[in-house]
Amino acid sequence: MNRIQMVVFDWAGTTVDYGSAAPGRVFEKVFKEAGITLTREEINGPMGMEKKDHIRALLSLPRTGRQWKQACGRDWTEEDVETLYQRFEKTLFEIVGEYSVPIDGVVETVSTLRRQGLRIGSTTGYTSQMMEQVIPAAEALGYHADCVVTPDVTGSGRPGPFMLFECMRRMNVYPPCAVVKVGDTAVDMKEGKNAGAWSVGILTGSNLLGLTEEEAGAMEPAELERRRQEAAEKYRQAGADLVIGSIRELPEAVRQINQWMEERGI
Repeated sequence: MNRIQMVVFDWAGTTVDYGSAAPGRVFEKVFKEAGITLTREEINGPMGMEKKDHIRALLSLPRTGRQWKQACGRDWTEEDVETLYQRFEKTLFEIVGEYSVPIDGVVETVSTLRRQGLRIGSTTGYTSQMMEQVIPAAEALGYHADCVVTPDVTGSGRPGPFMLFECMRRMNVYPPCAVVKVGDTAVDMKEGKNAGAWSVGILTGSNLLGLTEEEAGAMEPAELERRRQEAAEKYRQAGADLVIGSIRELPEAVRQINQWMEERGI
């Protein structure tokens, strides 16, 4: 009998939207309109956080702060955070549905997990309003979660544990060690660990790897492997219990965790 009862997935970069392309491109656009040029690495650093927190993290970068002061003649304020967020939300809402294509292997893997009796929860850095565009687009292509929790519902985003706790409440799953959190960012791993759950990081399609599907396909195998190793280490530093190459390896990861729990008498 499975000791793990539920898998809680992230959305962009984990189950849909290879590489978290939609939020990355919108952050780039919104900041560029404000006179700020950001690298993909800078944008990706806080990915997975609630979006206002993400904006604050980007504004707090020393290089961003210098650009902001040059463009605006002053330091940024919370009013600027709100303005940037409103632009981000509006732009993302217009395009996010187009990017909500399940990543290769997601539909089949989730079906396998359900056949094994596991519930499928999900948390995200998107708001409920944004998810109104994401959920039906993903469902039309074969992926749906039993439970979707957003930061505006709990009043707290990652790396806090409260969205994951809300998934557990809705699905009547406990204790936390019966849950596996699966994601593509460091804050996903921290969310899981802060909740007392298991955390599993995925490399293929992940924000942490930071590649588009085309870039990954065209990259020299040795360089791709080097980048995968770097991303795997970042996952481990954030508390990941396991790092897997793709979502297709998740059923085996769950089996491994069940075995660990049996051996440890959990």
